[in-house]
Amino acid sequence: MLTHIIELPFAYRFDEAITRLSLDPLNSVDLANQTVRVPLDHSIITIKSIGSHREPKFILTGIESEQQLQRILSIFHFDRSLDAVHTHFINTNLKDLFIKFEGTPIVTDYSLYANILKSIIHQQLNLSFARTLTTRFVQTFGEQVEDVWVYPSADKIAALEVDILRGMQFSTRKAEYIIGISRAIAQGELALETLANETDEIIIKKLTSYRGIGPWTAESFLLFGLGRDNLFPLGDIGLQNSLKQLWNMEQKPSKEEIIVHFESWSPYLSYASLYLWRNIE
Repeated sequence: MLTHIIELPFAYRFDEAITRLSLDPLNSVDLANQTVRVPLDHSIITIKSIGSHREPKFILTGIESEQQLQRILSIFHFDRSLDAVHTHFINTNLKDLFIKFEGTPIVTDYSLYANILKSIIHQQLNLSFARTLTTRFVQTFGEQVEDVWVYPSADKIAALEVDILRGMQFSTRKAEYIIGISRAIAQGELALETLANETDEIIIKKLTSYRGIGPWTAESFLLFGLGRDNLFPLGDIGLQNSLKQLWNMEQKPSKEEIIVHFESWSPYLSYASLYLWRNIE
C-alpha cells in the first residue's frame, strides 16, 4: 500500500469539490481537515489537501495499484488542467461565475452502477427525501468498508423482489426500474464499462432503451458518471433557477432562451452546468 504526493500545475478548488461531495450523506468527507475517503475495489483511499487553491497539493494514502491511482486521478480531475475551461468562460456571459469558482472540477461518482442507481432513485423526488431514500437503500443492501458506505453490487439488487423495495417507500415503478436495470447489468446485457467508450449519442440511445432511464438520467451518467465535458441538462430545474437568479429574470428561462448561449459555452457545457449548480447550492 503506497502513499503518493500529487502536485497540480493549475488552479484547483478542492474545498469546492468536497463541499459538493459533502451534500451526499453517503460520502465520507471531513471539511475541517480537507479530507475525503473514497471506496474503490473494497478498499479505502484517503485524499487530503495540503496545498492551496493556487498551489494544489495532495497526499493520497491507501492506493494498492497503478489502476487505482489512475482511477483517483480521473475521478477528481487531477489528470488534466482546468485552465482551458477558465480561459474559455472569461469571454462569456458566465464570466463572473468562473471567476468566483475558478478551478472547481467535475468530480465523478466512484462507480458507474452507483451513478445509475442514484439517478433513478432521485427521479421526481425532492432532494431531501431522495437523499434519505438513497441512504436507506445503500445502508440496507450495501456494505461498510472502514466505516465508509459502498453501494451494493448489481447481482445483489438483481435478486430482489419489488415488494422488498416497496416496503422501503419506493414506488412500484421505481422498484421495477432499479431491479430491471440491475438484472441487465448482472447478466452482462448492459456493460457500463464498455459502453463508456462510446459517443454521447450512442450512450444516450442505449441507456434510454431501458425502462426507467430517460434523457435526464442518461445525461447525468455522461456528466457525473463519465465526466464528459459538453453536457447541459436542459430539463434540470436547478439550472433553470440558477440562470433565473443570475440573469435577474422574473421567471425561469425557457429551453430556447438557454440554448441560444450554447454556442458560446461549448465545448464546456458541463462546467457551465456545474458552476450554475454551485451558485445556488
